[in-house]
Amino acid sequence: MISFLKTILIVYLVYLALKYLLKWLSPYIMRFVAKKAAQKFESAFGQNPFQQNNEAPQTEETIDRTTKTPKSNGKVVGEYVDFEELE
Repeated sequence: MISFLKTILIVYLVYLALKYLLKWLSPYIMRFVAKKAAQKFESAFGQNPFQQNNEAPQTEETIDRTTKTPKSNGKVVGEYVDFEELE
């Protein structure tokens, strides 16, 4: 019976140690995973996605819009009927 309790205690202490260790190490693990993902993204697309690209020339674009006239196809849909309430 004593060996069974020792085993349960050891399993519980290992669980607690891993729980607190992962809580402290999780920011570092996430930073490592993010760097690896950024490196894969950079190698796939050829540049760093977080880096500003200052090499592209600034261009000025103008958009000219003309006013559109509403289309009328000559169909007569019907006449307006004003309904009155009955009491």
